[in-house]
Amino acid sequence: MAAAVLFLLAVTIAWPALPVCGHSVSTQRSFSIDYKNNCFLKDGKPFQYISGSIHYSRIPRYYWKDRLVKMYMTGLNAVQVYVPWNFHEAVQGVQNFTGDRDLEHFLDLANQTGLLVILRPGPYICAEWEMGGLPAWLLQKPNIVLRSADTDYIQAVSNWLAVLLPKMKPWLYVNGGNIISVQVENEYGSYYACDYNYMRHLRTLFRFFLGEDVVLFTTDGNTEKEMACGSLQGLYATIDFGTDTNITEAFNRQRRFEPGGPLVNSEFYTGWLDHWGDPHAVVDTQKVSRVLEEMLTMGANVNMYMFEGGTNFGYWNGADHDSRFRSVVTSYDYDAPLTEAGDPTEKLLAIRDVITQFREVPSGPMPPATPKFAYGFVTLKKVGNISSLLDIISPLGPVKSDYPLTFEEMKQYYGFMLYRTTLPQDLSEPTPLISPLNGVHDRAYVSVNGVFQGLLERDTVLVINVSGKQEDTLDILIENMGRVNFGSKINDYKGLLNNLILGKDVLRNWEIFPLDIDGAIARGWPHSDHQQTILPPWREPSAGPVFYMGTLKPNGLTCDTFLKLSEWIKGQVWINGVNLGRYWPARGPQQTLYIPGPLLSGSRPNNITVLELEAAPAHLRVLFMDRPHLNSTAGKS
Repeated sequence: MAAAVLFLLAVTIAWPALPVCGHSVSTQRSFSIDYKNNCFLKDGKPFQYISGSIHYSRIPRYYWKDRLVKMYMTGLNAVQVYVPWNFHEAVQGVQNFTGDRDLEHFLDLANQTGLLVILRPGPYICAEWEMGGLPAWLLQKPNIVLRSADTDYIQAVSNWLAVLLPKMKPWLYVNGGNIISVQVENEYGSYYACDYNYMRHLRTLFRFFLGEDVVLFTTDGNTEKEMACGSLQGLYATIDFGTDTNITEAFNRQRRFEPGGPLVNSEFYTGWLDHWGDPHAVVDTQKVSRVLEEMLTMGANVNMYMFEGGTNFGYWNGADHDSRFRSVVTSYDYDAPLTEAGDPTEKLLAIRDVITQFREVPSGPMPPATPKFAYGFVTLKKVGNISSLLDIISPLGPVKSDYPLTFEEMKQYYGFMLYRTTLPQDLSEPTPLISPLNGVHDRAYVSVNGVFQGLLERDTVLVINVSGKQEDTLDILIENMGRVNFGSKINDYKGLLNNLILGKDVLRNWEIFPLDIDGAIARGWPHSDHQQTILPPWREPSAGPVFYMGTLKPNGLTCDTFLKLSEWIKGQVWINGVNLGRYWPARGPQQTLYIPGPLLSGSRPNNITVLELEAAPAHLRVLFMDRPHLNSTAGKS
C-alpha cells in the first residue's frame, strides 16, 4: 500500500481532472448526477435527499440505533456522517475501529434502519471537534503546513486514507451498501491556503480507492471566495447556509460553479454551538421550518446540521480563535431537533410536518425520550492535590529540560501536563509571573509549595503575582482546552510555548510531568487504592487543582441523568472510569453534564472522580438531575 501511496503522490499534479460519473457497476444499483435535469438519479430515477447530520463519535454506541430510528421516523431518507481522523488514529500508525469507534457497525445500523449515508471523511472535518479532526501528532513536525500539499502532511493524509477508504468502498451504494456520496475535504474555501494541488491530490486518492462510480462533492460557505477556493473540477460543488440567508441568492451562487445538476445545501443550520462564557445559542423553530419548506419546494437536496449534536466527551471539544481563544463547551446539543440526550423536540415535530408535504413519512409513533432519573445528591471526599499524586498519575516520571517543552514535543496531546521548577530567589513581596508572548495554551494553574497562587489564561490573563522563598517548588499545571478547529490557526500547539519570566528572571531547569489521569482512573484509581489518605470531612478543601471522589449507590436503575456541580468552579468529571468532559459553571452557559444510562451500574457502586482546578465548595456535593441545564449566563447557576 505504501508504494501505491507514493505513486499517487508523484502523479497527482499530472493527472487530468476525473469525471464525476462513470458507468454503474450494476443495472439495479446506481447513484449519479443528472446534469441535464438538475437532479440526482438513484437507480436511474430522480432522487431528492432529506438528510440530517449525526456524529457517531459524540454518541455512545449503545444509543446509535435509537437515534437513527428517530431520524428515520421523522421522514429523513439519509444521514450525513463525519469521520474524525484523530478519533481513530490518536497515535500515529495505530488505528482503532472498535467499540464507540466502530464506523462500519454504525453504517450497518443506518442501513438496517433504511437510511442512506452521505460520508464526510475529511481528512479535515471542522465539526467544532478537536483540531477539526486532524490528529495532534501532525504538529510534531514544527513547520508543517496543514491542509496543503506540504510533503509531510500529504504523506500522513495518504497513509490514513489508504486505511479508511478501502474500508468504505464495500459500503458504497453502487457496491451494495448505503453510501450515496462522499465529500472530499471540508469547506476548504474557508482556509487561507487555497492549494489546488492539495485538492487534486485528494481527488486522485478518493478515485483510486473508491472507484469511478461514486459521486464526490465539496461543501463551502456562501461566498464567492469560499466557493472558488473550495471547488475543483471533477468534484460536485455544494453550498451551506442557515435560516438568515437569501435562499435564491445562495443557490444562484452554487449555480455559478455548477450550472447543471441538483441544488444542494450540505449544511442547513438547525441550531448553533456554544462557547464557554458566551450566551446559549438558539435558532427559531419557525425559521427552520419555513426555510426548509422553501428549499424542498425548489427541489433542493438538504442536509440539516445538526439533527442530533451529542456530547464532546473527554477532551474532544474544539475551539475558535478570532479576536481571542474561545473553547467549545462539552455539550454539543446545538439546539438540534434531537437533544444532546437524543430526545425529540418541538423542532423535530415541526420538521416532520414539513417533510410530510414532500415524501411519505414512515407510519407509527415516534420513539419516546430515553428514561431519565434524578439520583439526587452525592457528597465527595478529598483525595489530594495533583502535586502530591504524581507517582500515580505520572508513572513515567518527569522529563528534564532547560526550557519548557510543548504537549506535542512530549507526545502527550490532550488533557493536562505539570511543569515544575524552583524559585530562583526569595520573593518576599508579590512578584509578577509573566507570559510575555502569550505562550500559555490554554490555562495555567500556579502553585508554590502546594499553595495555589492563581492562574494564567491564554489571551486574557498574562500576569499574576507570586511569592515564596528561593528553592521553593513552583508547579504550573497546564490545561489543554481543545485545539482550534476552524480557520488559519488550527496548528494550535499546547502547553508552555515560550519562556515564563518571574520578576526579571527567565525560569529554567524544568521537570515536565506527562499526566496520565485518564489511564489511572480507568484502572480504578482512586476508588481501588486502599492506601489513599482521605482527609476528614471537616477539613476545608484547599484551592488549586485537587481530586475528589465519591460513590453513587446502585438502586437498580441505569437511566440517563445529568450532573450539576453547583458552586464548583471548573474541572473534569469521570464516571466509572469514563471521562464525561469539562464543567465550568462559573463561566457558563452549560451547567450540567450528560451521563448516558449505559455508563451506570444498577447493581454496583458507581465511582465518581472529580478534578476541580480552582476551588471546591465547602459542601462538596454534586447533584444528579433528570433534566439538563444548558442556558445560564456566566457566573450564575
